[in-house]
Amino acid sequence: MSDLDGFDVKILNELQDNSRQTSEVIADKVGLSPAATQRRIKKLREDGTIKKEVAILCPKSLGGRTTLIVQVAFSCGGEATIETFKQQMLQVPEVQQCYYVTGQTDFILIMTVKDMKDFDRITREYLFTNPSIGRFETIVAIDTFKEGFKIPLDGV
Repeated sequence: MSDLDGFDVKILNELQDNSRQTSEVIADKVGLSPAATQRRIKKLREDGTIKKEVAILCPKSLGGRTTLIVQVAFSCGGEATIETFKQQMLQVPEVQQCYYVTGQTDFILIMTVKDMKDFDRITREYLFTNPSIGRFETIVAIDTFKEGFKIPLDGV
């Protein structure tokens, strides 16, 4: 992060708001030429500062989905157990985010499912069958009023 200057921060903020903006539009907003803006964006992609650019879909437009927050705690573990679980979660498309955390819980999963029957299938396949999992607790989201991945960059 220390290599970022004010222009990089402005560019990143613009891209976080709308990554489909042209370099001309971004250049006008940040005070650079389009060519300089393109070079900076290319560098930010190449050095991994920009990790990924995706389309965020509206669940309601797709028939609705249920968002679940699942807390998973292991009764026994070790490095191999944790790595195996991480690899398993990478293979579950319904798991949107997976965090390895500290505290009484070992992992937090953010999931989206078609319905509770879909969730039941996933729990049977990945959670109930894992002998290392001591318990898991599920929180069902009633409504979403804020979502995103924007990282505040003011004052970087």
